[in-house]
Amino acid sequence: MNMTGISENSAATQGATRAAARLDWRGLVRVGGPDAHDFLQNLLTCDLDKVDAKTGGYGALLTPQGKILFDFLIVGHGDGYLIEANRDQIADLAKRLGFYRLRAKVEIEDVSGERTVLAAWGGKPEAVNSIAMADPRLAGFGWRVYVPAAGQGTCQTIEPAGGLDGFPEASASAYHARRVAFGLPEAPFDFTPGDSFPHDADMDDLNGVAFDKGCFVGQEVVSRMQHRGTARRRIVKASAETSLPRSGTDILADGKPAGTLGSVAGNQGLAMVRLDRVAGALARGADVTADGIALAFVLPEFARFTWPQQTGSGEDDA
Repeated sequence: MNMTGISENSAATQGATRAAARLDWRGLVRVGGPDAHDFLQNLLTCDLDKVDAKTGGYGALLTPQGKILFDFLIVGHGDGYLIEANRDQIADLAKRLGFYRLRAKVEIEDVSGERTVLAAWGGKPEAVNSIAMADPRLAGFGWRVYVPAAGQGTCQTIEPAGGLDGFPEASASAYHARRVAFGLPEAPFDFTPGDSFPHDADMDDLNGVAFDKGCFVGQEVVSRMQHRGTARRRIVKASAETSLPRSGTDILADGKPAGTLGSVAGNQGLAMVRLDRVAGALARGADVTADGIALAFVLPEFARFTWPQQTGSGEDDA
């Protein structure tokens, strides 16, 4: 679809100078024990058969109605798994997993104090006594590294600033700007837990949902959306000729609600929008704006979804 305000996919910069950023807003839950694999396999959207100590996964724990409660990265560790999620959700995540435990032989504990979560890019990091995995969401985005926290053992490659040897420390803002360049959403910056389906957050195109693995919580609703192609809210890349307004700003298409601005890095950002409303307004020559600033849009490179070929008024809320 070629129209004013909607661009073709543009490549995010793949090459990058080596750097590592501390993700202090992220924490870790350990799920271990003889039943850990089967316990999680029956709950989570990702396929645990494809997750081990070297290959991580991306997934979510959903409500029975199919909405995201917690999205996370997961990697094999010891006799179980480490689950990386937003730190302010860690206690709730452990509690929710415990709710499903019943007679399963698993241990669930918050281990956020034991390790620091880093994001690294520009090369493969090596760290003693640490866990490193290629980010499972998107090839080329970088690595997740879990290094021992201060006082939790010795890691010879950790610099005083908290980075990795050979990876100068980058700011959280640099990490978020890189996410925006790749079109990679994260909660709570780009979607709200409890209010979004996996398709809304592009998880189906980011290796976050294993539709062929069998049952998981919320599977029936999410699979139905997949097979019927009914997802119309999506996170896309947004830009403007000037700096974008703050995250959370409402997006209007021809003066009517069409979405919300998420992560912002200068004049680039991510936005969750109704594809039909945005495409319909632009096809009619109307502006799509946030706080009065005209926006242009591009689908992320990884997207398998497309702009609607036929657009109506977009008045319905389905």
